[in-house]
Amino acid sequence: MTETIARIAGPYLLLTGLGFLLSAGFYARMIAGQARTDPVTLNLSGAAHFIVGMTVLVNHFAWSTALEAAVTLVGAAAALKGAGLIVLPEMAARSPALGKNGLRFSSLAFVAIGSYCVMGYRLIG
Repeated sequence: MTETIARIAGPYLLLTGLGFLLSAGFYARMIAGQARTDPVTLNLSGAAHFIVGMTVLVNHFAWSTALEAAVTLVGAAAALKGAGLIVLPEMAARSPALGKNGLRFSSLAFVAIGSYCVMGYRLIG
């Protein structure tokens, strides 16, 4: 199960991190415009994050290896983000813009975790 989830989450995280790096202006505008997001869109985003995160956690709650821990943490992060968007949507919509440094840090974190997931399943498979 760890390998399957890593094969799905790894490329997504890697591409998202690269998107943050290569299209920083777009993502900065997207984050800044979150306060004007349609409430239904915000709720649907929360539902999608929560369902994906909980699906990972229900099927994979393992901590024995670094890759297992990474996959479990990715699931937990998605579930928590989804729960936050559902339970506290106004707070999520008001979240401050990350700025260049925050977006850069996020992009590097996504690339690192995504790369680890992509390489990790290859190393253990």
